[in-house]
Amino acid sequence: MSQLELLALDLETTGLDPRTDHVLSLGWVPVVRGQVLLAEAHEHRVRPPEGVEVGSSATLHRLTDDALADAAPLTEVLPLLLDALRGRVLLAHHAALEVDFVGAATATAYDARPPLTVVDTLAVEHRLRADVNGEVHGSLRLDAARRAHGLPGYAAHHALTDALAAAELLLAQVADLERRLGREVLLRDLRPRRSG
Repeated sequence: MSQLELLALDLETTGLDPRTDHVLSLGWVPVVRGQVLLAEAHEHRVRPPEGVEVGSSATLHRLTDDALADAAPLTEVLPLLLDALRGRVLLAHHAALEVDFVGAATATAYDARPPLTVVDTLAVEHRLRADVNGEVHGSLRLDAARRAHGLPGYAAHHALTDALAAAELLLAQVADLERRLGREVLLRDLRPRRSG
Protein backbone atom coordinates (compact mmCIF):
# COMPACT_ATOMS: atom_id res chain seq x y z
CA MET A 1 0.00 0.00 0.00
CA SER A 2 2.91 2.36 0.61
CA GLN A 3 3.65 2.28 -3.14
CA LEU A 4 0.14 1.91 -4.56
CA GLU A 5 -1.86 4.52 -6.48
CA LEU A 6 -5.62 4.13 -6.58
CA LEU A 7 -8.49 6.21 -7.87
CA ALA A 8 -11.63 6.08 -5.74
CA LEU A 9 -14.59 6.40 -8.10
CA ASP A 10 -18.33 6.69 -7.67
CA LEU A 11 -21.04 7.10 -10.29
CA GLU A 12 -24.61 8.29 -10.01
CA THR A 13 -26.80 6.78 -12.72
CA THR A 14 -30.40 6.57 -13.89
CA GLY A 15 -30.45 2.90 -12.86
CA LEU A 16 -28.29 -0.18 -12.40
CA ASP A 17 -28.10 -1.60 -15.94
CA PRO A 18 -25.37 -0.10 -18.16
CA ARG A 19 -27.18 -1.45 -21.25
CA THR A 20 -30.24 0.71 -20.62
CA ASP A 21 -29.29 3.26 -17.96
CA HIS A 22 -27.02 6.30 -18.11
CA VAL A 23 -24.30 7.99 -16.04
CA LEU A 24 -25.42 11.30 -14.53
CA SER A 25 -22.44 12.17 -12.34
CA LEU A 26 -18.89 10.96 -11.71
CA GLY A 27 -16.77 11.73 -8.68
CA TRP A 28 -13.23 10.62 -8.07
CA VAL A 29 -10.33 11.20 -5.72
CA PRO A 30 -6.81 9.73 -5.90
CA VAL A 31 -5.40 7.68 -3.04
CA VAL A 32 -1.63 7.72 -3.42
CA ARG A 33 0.69 5.86 -1.07
CA GLY A 34 -1.91 5.79 1.69
CA GLN A 35 -2.97 9.43 1.35
CA VAL A 36 -6.26 10.79 -0.01
CA LEU A 37 -5.37 13.67 -2.36
CA LEU A 38 -8.29 16.03 -1.86
CA ALA A 39 -6.69 18.71 -4.05
CA GLU A 40 -7.01 16.31 -7.01
CA ALA A 41 -10.65 15.36 -6.37
CA HIS A 42 -13.09 15.95 -9.22
CA GLU A 43 -16.80 15.76 -9.79
CA HIS A 44 -18.48 16.03 -13.16
CA ARG A 45 -22.17 16.13 -13.89
CA VAL A 46 -23.13 14.43 -17.14
CA ARG A 47 -25.92 15.39 -19.51
CA PRO A 48 -27.84 12.26 -20.52
CA PRO A 49 -28.30 11.50 -24.23
CA GLU A 50 -31.04 13.32 -26.12
CA GLY A 51 -34.48 12.02 -25.17
CA VAL A 52 -33.31 10.40 -21.91
CA GLU A 53 -34.83 11.76 -18.72
CA VAL A 54 -33.52 11.31 -15.22
CA GLY A 55 -36.89 10.05 -14.05
CA SER A 56 -37.42 8.61 -10.58
CA SER A 57 -33.68 8.17 -9.97
CA ALA A 58 -33.60 11.89 -9.08
CA THR A 59 -35.18 11.03 -5.72
CA LEU A 60 -31.93 9.23 -4.76
CA HIS A 61 -29.21 11.52 -6.09
CA ARG A 62 -31.16 14.78 -6.53
CA LEU A 63 -29.83 15.26 -10.06
CA THR A 64 -32.76 16.60 -12.05
CA ASP A 65 -33.15 17.08 -15.79
CA ASP A 66 -32.83 20.86 -15.49
CA ALA A 67 -29.71 20.56 -13.29
CA LEU A 68 -28.04 18.43 -15.98
CA ALA A 69 -29.18 20.42 -19.03
CA ASP A 70 -25.91 22.38 -19.23
CA ALA A 71 -23.63 19.52 -18.19
CA ALA A 72 -21.10 17.96 -20.56
CA PRO A 73 -21.99 14.72 -22.35
CA LEU A 74 -20.28 11.55 -21.15
CA THR A 75 -18.07 11.52 -24.27
CA GLU A 76 -16.40 14.71 -22.96
CA VAL A 77 -16.03 13.54 -19.37
CA LEU A 78 -14.87 9.98 -20.13
CA PRO A 79 -11.37 11.00 -21.35
CA LEU A 80 -10.84 12.93 -18.09
CA LEU A 81 -11.71 9.84 -16.07
CA LEU A 82 -9.51 7.57 -18.18
CA ASP A 83 -6.61 10.00 -17.80
CA ALA A 84 -7.10 10.03 -14.01
CA LEU A 85 -7.19 6.20 -13.99
CA ARG A 86 -3.96 5.83 -15.99
CA GLY A 87 -1.48 3.86 -13.87
CA ARG A 88 -3.92 3.57 -10.98
CA VAL A 89 -6.09 0.86 -9.47
CA LEU A 90 -9.82 1.59 -9.58
CA LEU A 91 -11.29 1.68 -6.08
CA ALA A 92 -15.03 1.62 -5.39
CA HIS A 93 -17.59 0.24 -2.97
CA HIS A 94 -19.50 -2.48 -4.84
CA ALA A 95 -17.13 -1.87 -7.74
CA ALA A 96 -19.04 -4.01 -10.26
CA LEU A 97 -21.34 -1.05 -10.95
CA GLU A 98 -18.49 1.34 -11.75
CA VAL A 99 -16.63 -1.31 -13.76
CA ASP A 100 -19.73 -2.15 -15.81
CA PHE A 101 -20.67 1.46 -16.56
CA VAL A 102 -17.09 2.52 -17.38
CA GLY A 103 -16.71 -0.57 -19.56
CA ALA A 104 -19.95 0.12 -21.41
CA ALA A 105 -19.04 3.77 -21.93
CA THR A 106 -15.59 2.99 -23.31
CA ALA A 107 -16.98 0.21 -25.49
CA THR A 108 -19.44 2.69 -27.00
CA ALA A 109 -16.90 5.51 -27.37
CA TYR A 110 -13.78 3.53 -28.34
CA ASP A 111 -15.01 0.03 -29.21
CA ALA A 112 -12.87 -1.37 -26.37
CA ARG A 113 -13.06 -1.87 -22.64
CA PRO A 114 -10.15 -0.64 -20.49
CA PRO A 115 -8.12 -3.23 -18.61
CA LEU A 116 -8.68 -2.31 -14.99
CA THR A 117 -7.29 -3.64 -11.76
CA VAL A 118 -10.03 -3.16 -9.20
CA VAL A 119 -10.22 -3.05 -5.42
CA ASP A 120 -13.73 -3.31 -4.01
CA THR A 121 -14.16 -2.05 -0.44
CA LEU A 122 -17.35 -4.11 -0.17
CA ALA A 123 -15.36 -7.30 -0.86
CA VAL A 124 -12.62 -6.22 1.56
CA GLU A 125 -15.24 -5.53 4.23
CA HIS A 126 -16.81 -8.95 3.62
CA ARG A 127 -13.40 -10.55 4.13
CA LEU A 128 -12.81 -8.60 7.35
CA ARG A 129 -16.21 -9.38 8.86
CA ALA A 130 -16.90 -12.93 7.66
CA ASP A 131 -17.03 -15.62 10.30
CA VAL A 132 -15.42 -19.05 9.89
CA ASN A 133 -18.34 -20.13 7.68
CA GLY A 134 -18.00 -17.09 5.43
CA GLU A 135 -21.19 -15.53 6.84
CA VAL A 136 -21.44 -11.82 7.54
CA HIS A 137 -23.95 -10.49 10.02
CA GLY A 138 -25.11 -6.95 9.48
CA SER A 139 -24.99 -4.65 6.49
CA LEU A 140 -22.01 -4.21 4.18
CA ARG A 141 -23.37 -0.97 2.73
CA LEU A 142 -20.88 1.88 2.55
CA ASP A 143 -22.33 3.79 5.50
CA ALA A 144 -22.52 0.64 7.67
CA ALA A 145 -18.95 -0.37 6.78
CA ARG A 146 -17.74 3.12 7.67
CA ARG A 147 -19.53 2.97 11.03
CA ALA A 148 -17.93 -0.41 11.74
CA HIS A 149 -14.52 1.27 11.40
CA GLY A 150 -15.46 4.33 13.47
CA LEU A 151 -15.63 6.68 10.49
CA PRO A 152 -18.11 9.57 10.37
CA GLY A 153 -21.29 9.34 8.34
CA TYR A 154 -21.74 11.18 5.05
CA ALA A 155 -24.88 11.85 3.04
CA ALA A 156 -25.14 9.11 0.40
CA HIS A 157 -25.79 9.29 -3.34
CA HIS A 158 -23.44 12.14 -4.17
CA ALA A 159 -20.65 10.97 -6.48
CA LEU A 160 -17.70 12.85 -4.99
CA THR A 161 -18.80 12.31 -1.39
CA ASP A 162 -19.24 8.57 -1.99
CA ALA A 163 -15.82 8.35 -3.70
CA LEU A 164 -14.22 10.08 -0.71
CA ALA A 165 -16.16 7.81 1.66
CA ALA A 166 -14.81 4.73 -0.13
CA ALA A 167 -11.26 6.13 -0.09
CA GLU A 168 -11.39 6.72 3.67
CA LEU A 169 -12.96 3.32 4.22
CA LEU A 170 -10.14 1.60 2.36
CA LEU A 171 -7.53 3.30 4.54
CA ALA A 172 -9.36 2.10 7.67
CA GLN A 173 -9.66 -1.41 6.21
CA VAL A 174 -5.95 -1.46 5.36
CA ALA A 175 -5.08 -0.44 8.94
CA ASP A 176 -7.28 -3.30 10.20
CA LEU A 177 -5.65 -5.76 7.79
CA GLU A 178 -2.15 -4.63 8.80
CA ARG A 179 -2.98 -5.30 12.45
CA ARG A 180 -4.30 -8.77 11.57
CA LEU A 181 -1.48 -9.69 9.21
CA GLY A 182 1.33 -8.12 11.20
CA ARG A 183 2.84 -6.63 8.05
CA GLU A 184 2.21 -4.11 5.32
CA VAL A 185 -0.83 -4.83 3.17
CA LEU A 186 -0.09 -5.82 -0.41
CA LEU A 187 -2.39 -5.36 -3.36
CA ARG A 188 -3.04 -9.11 -3.48
CA ASP A 189 -4.29 -8.95 0.13
CA LEU A 190 -7.13 -6.77 -1.07
CA ARG A 191 -8.24 -9.48 -3.53
CA PRO A 192 -8.32 -7.29 -6.59
CA ARG A 193 -9.93 -8.49 -9.75
CA ARG A 194 -8.93 -7.58 -13.26
CA SER A 195 -11.55 -6.52 -15.76
CA GLY A 196 -11.49 -5.90 -19.49
